[in-house]
Amino acid sequence: MLQEYLKHESPMITSAQMRAARALLGIDQRTLAKLAGVSVPTIQRMEASQGNVRGIVDSLTKVVDALSEAGIELIGEGAQSPGGGRGVRLQDPTGRPGIGQSAEGEADD
Repeated sequence: MLQEYLKHESPMITSAQMRAARALLGIDQRTLAKLAGVSVPTIQRMEASQGNVRGIVDSLTKVVDALSEAGIELIGEGAQSPGGGRGVRLQDPTGRPGIGQSAEGEADD
């Protein structure tokens, strides 16, 4: 099913989702690269992206498939998670201070 979707659509995953997925699985970049059949520098470049991961669609598809096979469900913006199970979701940060910032947007010391 995921394969069929990915044949027609570019897989969307953010660099933060990718790092979080690795953390949930307890694996390092080398292990993810091996599972996905891509190079470690490819994983490093993907995780260094700002926002949505950019790269060769084939490599990105391999990474998304590897994460899915390992039990990771990628949830898009505003999408529901019908699969059940425990998880973590990043809320919309609009109007909330980020980590290390005060409500006025200044860095906390």
